[in-house]
Amino acid sequence: MPQTMTGKQRVEATFEGKPVDKIPIYAAGLSGRIASHVLGREAWVGHGKQQYRETIAHWEGEEAHQEFIERTQRDVFEVNEKLDLDLVRPAYWRYGFKPTKRINQNTFLFGEEDGDWWVMRYDPDTELYQKIDKSPAPEATIDDIRAQVERQEAHVLGDPPSPDAYPDLVRALEFFGNRRMVPGFGTGVGILRERNWLEAMALEPDLVRRHLVCKAKANTLAIKTAHSMGLRILLGGGDFAGKNGPLYSPKAFHECMLPALQIVSEACEELNCWHFFASDGNLWPVAEDLFGNSGVHGFYEIDIRCEMHLERIRDTFPHLRLMGGIASETLHMGSTEDVKLEVLDALRVAKERGNIVVGVSNQVVPPTPLENFDTMMETLHEYR
Repeated sequence: MPQTMTGKQRVEATFEGKPVDKIPIYAAGLSGRIASHVLGREAWVGHGKQQYRETIAHWEGEEAHQEFIERTQRDVFEVNEKLDLDLVRPAYWRYGFKPTKRINQNTFLFGEEDGDWWVMRYDPDTELYQKIDKSPAPEATIDDIRAQVERQEAHVLGDPPSPDAYPDLVRALEFFGNRRMVPGFGTGVGILRERNWLEAMALEPDLVRRHLVCKAKANTLAIKTAHSMGLRILLGGGDFAGKNGPLYSPKAFHECMLPALQIVSEACEELNCWHFFASDGNLWPVAEDLFGNSGVHGFYEIDIRCEMHLERIRDTFPHLRLMGGIASETLHMGSTEDVKLEVLDALRVAKERGNIVVGVSNQVVPPTPLENFDTMMETLHEYR
């Protein structure tokens, strides 16, 4: 049995196939309500809730916005510390647009009222911050995609971004040091789940392939920056599936997505980084390409309610590094016994098969019973 490890050492050893003192754990994301429960006070952590808070900060001025940034970083770091996670979430969603008008307490107007504009509204119960109205605009077409791709191909490469472009990651690396593993960025490849893009997948797949290849080549620059910062786990992907499978055919995936994923995987391989892909849903129809032919090194956001079970994935793709095993839906809708059984099963697979970091694979939603969340964390720490 190895001597006691730090969280970072534990994660790295796990993904290198080496012995560990115990199974590493993580949490993909927490709602504001759950994070506040963890800290025992109002926590500036979450997704839509944080976007709404940032909008308010922009509305109140530069000093308020700087306070938002500093308080958010402190609370995000404290939540990770309090939960004693081996692999941390270093930051949450942001909303960089400055509002034009505050319509009411939870609703803001952005843009120009006599031009392009949109309205965002926050729902405290769901913690969602969503677009509820916008200025009239013609429906996007395949021609719009064609024009976008031509612009991309004319400016596909440049200089790698500076680490200063990622202040949240810089701060997280400084704060956690060698104690906990900080994941990075730069590997996202996917298309918008909108009508014109899905039509293009079916009618003009080469156009979509060109777009994705441009995106992948641009990602190689961000990967170089991430490597220079000491980041090794590089998260990306893009949701493209539901419980019944992908939104487009395996043939379209093979023609459009596969070449782009291979570019990203090769760039990571050259720098000894790991390309992690995420998507909800049942991915088995494209699994051979996605987890085999693409060269992808890892998979997270594993949706076990959509037949993506740790044991089956591990047995089918022994090389693949996995993060997850616990479903947000189980935490939200199940009993404490359901939660405990799911956590124990994920830990069992991780101990028997290796190469797995166990945790909740997606957002812990606001209505999640607090006792379910506590059961998950207590079980993870007790039995890992």
